[in-house]
Amino acid sequence: MIERKVRRSDLLYEELSFEIVGAAFSVFNKLGSGHREKTYQRALAEELKIRGIKFKEQFYCPVKYNGKIVGKNYFDFLVEDSVVVELKCEKYFSGAHIKQILDYLVSENLQLGIILNFTSEGVKQKRILNIKNK
Repeated sequence: MIERKVRRSDLLYEELSFEIVGAAFSVFNKLGSGHREKTYQRALAEELKIRGIKFKEQFYCPVKYNGKIVGKNYFDFLVEDSVVVELKCEKYFSGAHIKQILDYLVSENLQLGIILNFTSEGVKQKRILNIKNK
């Protein structure tokens, strides 16, 4: 008997997430491992354009305190005005990576972030949800 994989119906931005991750795999398949984060970022931007996915690169997000700007953040990508995408080139995900993207989500009142980690073993992904914005 063949076991069929059931697709989840509760994933946030399921199709868009699938396209973003697919674009990252396409980049890795063409470039391989060992490049700098900026190289993967430029290549991912090209791949998103090819796929017709709207995005903003190095999206500015001010850090505010009592209504005043006290710092600056820049997302690697804001895709379709909905999903924050951060690229990394490290062996593992860290708590700092997760906190970084969660802070971005909270500050911009967004629900989903995806960390794409380009490793020597391939692209690893992690979805981060902003549960404060349900």
